[in-house]
Amino acid sequence: MADVHARDPDEFSAGQWPDWSFWKDGPGGPGARGRVVVATAMALASLALIARGEDITHGTGSPVLTALAIGLLICYGVACVLAPWYGPTALRRGRVAIVAVIFLLGTAPAVLLMSPSCLTDLTYALAIGLMLLPLRHALLLGGVTVLAQVVWMRVAEGEVAWAQVAVLVGVTAALGTVFALSFTIGHLRAAREQVRILAVNQERERVARDMHDILGHTLSTMTVKLGLTRRILESSGDVALAAGQVTELENMARTALSDVRATVSDYRTLSLDSELAGARMALRAADVRADLPAATDTVREELREVFGYVVREAVTNVLRHSDAELCTVRTGSDWVEITDNGTSTGPASAGNGLTGLTERLAAVSGTLEHGPAHGGGFRVVARAPAPSGHLAPSRQAEPT
Repeated sequence: MADVHARDPDEFSAGQWPDWSFWKDGPGGPGARGRVVVATAMALASLALIARGEDITHGTGSPVLTALAIGLLICYGVACVLAPWYGPTALRRGRVAIVAVIFLLGTAPAVLLMSPSCLTDLTYALAIGLMLLPLRHALLLGGVTVLAQVVWMRVAEGEVAWAQVAVLVGVTAALGTVFALSFTIGHLRAAREQVRILAVNQERERVARDMHDILGHTLSTMTVKLGLTRRILESSGDVALAAGQVTELENMARTALSDVRATVSDYRTLSLDSELAGARMALRAADVRADLPAATDTVREELREVFGYVVREAVTNVLRHSDAELCTVRTGSDWVEITDNGTSTGPASAGNGLTGLTERLAAVSGTLEHGPAHGGGFRVVARAPAPSGHLAPSRQAEPT
């Protein structure tokens, strides 16, 4: 059984590794800009190492140790500038190695010159640690560094230069804040981009679903009426009757075009009554008897649109896949049922239409059932939950 106390991966934890994956984009992207900002901030802060270099140059150490300390200080400054650029995209072991090397470079001048005040320069290494390591490890590293400087000053000089300790803590906190802000802004931008992509995909799915619902039914009806027109011309040559069918086809094409435009603009509304009227005309053109409700007053207002889609798709499947002679539609306050007496009704599996209906019904907490009907044929039933306060006896007529 899954651990019910498992931590949410998106929840902050002091033990988690900072995720800088949003920096892995192409040149000129938000990730590259973030790296430039952080690297620039570190480069500007590292200019303070110039003053440390002057102190070392004017010190009393031997020329060899002074030159070596200056060289290590330069390497330390360069590493501190490069680490924010390459470190966040490195693996965990790479991050640990980067922090370790920077700490060794930053500590070496203090050890060579036996000067605990030089440990103040480790503020940049601690900032890199805050950026690359889990928070608890970075704080532990910072605490050990501050304690080491305080103890070394007390032992070697007899007193603690608290101003230098304050600089170590203060500058580290300032740089850590810059990194934290960049981290937060980067994640917000990545989340915003993800939301944008999801919104685009959702809109594409809506348009695809609506296009299927609109054109599938209309084109199926037009195909049936075109076949009827052809049979009229071939059998009786009744031009007037054929012209009437063509006029209906023209009106249907105009309506379909208007529906497509409205769907793209998300302004189209659909009613159960209009879909029942369209179903009656389509079934009549296909020589299928239609047993439809005379009124839909009992259907709840908020369900009329989605039930209209159900009727449209179910009748379209009858026209496409069935050799039925009778199609029956029944409605209730929160359900609608479409059945027919065909022998090969319904697609072999749920296609785009039935899948789209399931999604539409899910939006109103409803369900869709479809499959062979008792006694033959095909049956589609859509149900929605009863509103609060709805009495159970009113659901007795619901299909089983």
